[in-house]
Amino acid sequence: MRCPDAALSDLAAAVLAAPPRLGRVRLVAVDGPSGAGKSTFAARLCAELPDSALVSTDSFATWDDPVAWWPRLVSGVLEPLAHGEPGSYVKLDWTSGRPEPGERVVVPPPGVLVVEGVSAARKSVRPLLSALCWLGGPDPRTRLERAVQRDGEASREHLVRWQAFERGWFAIDRPFTHSEAHLQVFSGKFSTERNDNRPRCDGTAFYVARS
Repeated sequence: MRCPDAALSDLAAAVLAAPPRLGRVRLVAVDGPSGAGKSTFAARLCAELPDSALVSTDSFATWDDPVAWWPRLVSGVLEPLAHGEPGSYVKLDWTSGRPEPGERVVVPPPGVLVVEGVSAARKSVRPLLSALCWLGGPDPRTRLERAVQRDGEASREHLVRWQAFERGWFAIDRPFTHSEAHLQVFSGKFSTERNDNRPRCDGTAFYVARS
């Protein structure tokens, strides 16, 4: 079923119209459970946004540390950008099959910073957000198979445990509810399909900061 709702270009325009809250940077969080389509959506949104940068939580999180790495993102990226200075972080390298320190990524101050991944819209960062996107995705089994296809069969047991963790995390943190005073609903639901710019009812919601 299709919804008479916003296309990506409309969402990008809403981001640019929202006030910056991370210094002069508009911070956008794309959050939701694994296998919901966050990475595809975030990349497509960045393509619509001039002067934007994308940081994935996959560069920080591990199976054993799903969310506690956050202070490294804050001190390395968010705080410097808030002061108009370049940020940086060490990206995890998974080529060996286990997480190891990889390349250092420098993030010059952008007009828009998109942070994508599980816990990207956690409660502590919401006052700094210019926009929040929640991607609920399909049912857990479908999302699991999507994630296994992406990460390989060897990751299945890890992903099953990850899904159990994120259910508990989202039940407490609740980024998918409009509970923050400075955020307002921009539009309802739109497509996360790679080659589909048309809106779709798929459990996705977009919020922008009030002026």
